[in-house]
Amino acid sequence: MYAATSSVSAPVRPHRTLQAGGGPYLEPGRAAAPAQGAGAVRARRMPGTGSQPPSGRIDLSGPQGAQLRTALASVQRICPEFAPVQVLRRSGRSVLLVGTTGRMTAVAKVLLDHSPEWRERYRHEIATYRTFVRHRPPVRVPRLIAADPENCVLIVERMAGRVAALQRHPVDAPPRADVRAALGAVCRVNQWRPPTDLFGHPVDYARRISRDHELGLLPDRDFGDLQKLLHGLRPAGVPWQFNHGDALLSNLLLSPAGPVLLDWEHAGWYLPGYDLATLWAVLGDAPAARGQISRLAQSAGPAFRDAFLVNLMLVLTREIRMAETAVQRSMTAAAPAQPLPAGALSSGEEQRLLLRRLHDDAGMARRAVRAAVGTR
Repeated sequence: MYAATSSVSAPVRPHRTLQAGGGPYLEPGRAAAPAQGAGAVRARRMPGTGSQPPSGRIDLSGPQGAQLRTALASVQRICPEFAPVQVLRRSGRSVLLVGTTGRMTAVAKVLLDHSPEWRERYRHEIATYRTFVRHRPPVRVPRLIAADPENCVLIVERMAGRVAALQRHPVDAPPRADVRAALGAVCRVNQWRPPTDLFGHPVDYARRISRDHELGLLPDRDFGDLQKLLHGLRPAGVPWQFNHGDALLSNLLLSPAGPVLLDWEHAGWYLPGYDLATLWAVLGDAPAARGQISRLAQSAGPAFRDAFLVNLMLVLTREIRMAETAVQRSMTAAAPAQPLPAGALSSGEEQRLLLRRLHDDAGMARRAVRAAVGTR
C-alpha cells in the first residue's frame, strides 16, 4: 500500500532471449553470457515520472488541493485525531496520506475513483483488515485503526521496514535473503486456513480464460489447453488455497521483526499457486528464484503443478495486457521537456522491453502447459 514513495533511478531491464533448455515445467536453463561492448551497458531510467514524492508538507492549494482537502476530511471524519504530515502517494485512483494518531504513525488510503470495480476492491480490503482483527494471519500485517467502507477510506498502522522492491518488475535479481523472506511469507499465507465463509473467490477461472480468449490474449490452442487442465483439476479434488492475491515484492516490507505483507484487496481463495505464479512472473531477471518457485509449485504433485500453470498463464496474460496499455500511453504522451542523457531509455522504451520479456515468458509457460496436457 505505502511501499513505493517516489520514482527512483534504476537500471533498465535489457531484452534477453530465454534458453530452450531447462525442462518442460519452467525450470530455467543456464543463463546466456552477457553481451560485450557498448551495447551491453545497462541504461538508467530517469526519475521524475512516477508517483508524487513525499514533500514533507501538504499543499492544499489549487484544484489538486481541493481534492486533497476532501480526502482529508473523509479521513478525519472517522479518525478525528489523525494529523496529516505528508502525501505519500497520489494517483488518479487514490491518495495515501502519512500522519499521526496519538503516538502512532498511520497511513490513510482514500479512494478517488469511485467506479464500481474500485469501490469493490477497497471494500474487500477493508473487510479483510477487519477479519484480521478476529482471525490473525500467520504473517505480520498493519493493524487496522479505522475504516469507512461507504466512502472507501482505510487507516492502518504504518509499519517499519524496507520495501523488497520499488518496482512491479524488479530490474535486478533481489538478494537471496529477500527472496527467501518473500517465499516464506507467501507459503505461510497459503497454508493458512481461515473460516471459508470469510473470503470469496476473486477469480472465476472459467470466465477469465474465456474472456482472455475473446480478447485475443489467448490463442485457440492455449484456450483449449487451459480448459483441459482446469477440467482435470476438478476430479483430482484440488482444494482451494488462501492467497494474498497480489504477492508483488513491492507489497512486502522487510524488517528485523519479520516480513510484512501490504495491500490485501485481492485476498481470497484461489487454485493453489496463484501467489507463486505472481512472484514467478515479476522475477524475470532472477532465474534462480524462478527455479525455486517452480520446484516448490511442483512439490505437491501433478495436480498442484497444473493449478500453478493455469494461474501462471492468467497472471502473464494480465501483465502483458498492462504492459501493452503502458506502451500505448507512452506513444501518445508528450515528449519530455528535457532530452534524455546518452544511454538512457524513455519510459515507453522501457515498457516495450518489458513487453518483449513478458511475451518470452508466456512462450515458456505455454510450452510447460502443453507438456502438462501431454502427460494426461
